Amino acid sequence: MPLGSDLIVAYLGAEYVIFGEPELVLRVGEPSEALDALLGAEGADTAAYVTAANPRGRFAGQAENLLATTALLEAQREAGYACFAGEGRDPQGEWLPEPSVLVVGMSRGEAEVLGRSYGQNAIVFVEKNKAPELVLLADQG
Repeated sequence: MPLGSDLIVAYLGAEYVIFGEPELVLRVGEPSEALDALLGAEGADTAAYVTAANPRGRFAGQAENLLATTALLEAQREAGYACFAGEGRDPQGEWLPEPSVLVVGMSRGEAEVLGRSYGQNAIVFVEKNKAPELVLLADQG
């Protein structure tokens, strides 16, 4: 099913939060010194912000979303990646937050495969010293 422009706009305007004190908030197209510092501390140049929640953009329920994203987090840690829990937020409050994971050190290709494996329409890919980028995985309509 093709992605509608309203969904793409929502993804572009979302806040991609990494839990901590303070929280780290990523926005597509906006460089983040705090994110670059996190990548540097982990010895990495790339990361992917991924969720397993709401496959194909359809609400799956909070409990199911949390279980799927916890499985994603555990699988990536077992694969040797440093991971940080977070949630995708709608600054307008129209969408419920989605549990999400920042996977540090993952290549763009690996991130795309991971996002597709969880039925996601898009991921956010990050390269050190660059702005986070929305990567669409589903066809645009």
